[in-house]
Amino acid sequence: MLGVSRDGEVITIELQRPQRRNALNLELVTQLRAAVEEAAESARVIVLTGQGSIFSAGADLDGVYSDEFLDGLMGMLHTIETVPVPVISAVNGGALGAGVQLTLASDLRVLAPDSYIAIPAAKLGISVDRWTVRRLSTLIGSGPARTMLLGAETISAADAYSFGFANRLGTLADAQAWAKSIAELAPLSLRHMKLVFNDDGTRDADTLEQREALRAAWSSEDAQEARVARKEKRTARFTGR
Repeated sequence: MLGVSRDGEVITIELQRPQRRNALNLELVTQLRAAVEEAAESARVIVLTGQGSIFSAGADLDGVYSDEFLDGLMGMLHTIETVPVPVISAVNGGALGAGVQLTLASDLRVLAPDSYIAIPAAKLGISVDRWTVRRLSTLIGSGPARTMLLGAETISAADAYSFGFANRLGTLADAQAWAKSIAELAPLSLRHMKLVFNDDGTRDADTLEQREALRAAWSSEDAQEARVARKEKRTARFTGR
């Protein structure tokens, strides 16, 4: 489910699950975490991308409603955030939900001009953790973050660039070329700056009220209704229970 290639000091890790639009399940997030850890031991820059027409459709909704998956996902994101080398997400097609979380954990983002990002959690009767909300707000501002999360709206690559989410617009090749130039910079300088950038308060503990609200969303009747509606190819009817 992963492809790993090397070009000098740059290692590219490709999600290879196109039959599920590179959706993340426990097996894939576990493999990705291990691949990033291994790549960080020898590479100076890591590039993440997705095979096929989309970067990642997010969490695989056929098998992610478990604490084991959520713990695995957050552990993988924390690994990307803390490895001592820059990580660039090269987004092709689009990034949804957990795919956006993957880009949020990365240090830099290159989006294809025709790509998009969205976190449709409120359409699925679920929610995202405090780190995701805070990191998204830090990157693009509270207003656009509220549009994405509370409005469940899709953001184009052009808007993502204007908001500051995308550092550059371009292809995977553009991201890899940028990675090669970054790999020529002083690695200890980059390591320090990454540590400081990510010391942004996003990993502070949830309040009890926040934890209970998150658990309530994931275990709600609305979340179950969204799963049934998805299988039946209809609009979910939410009741707030």
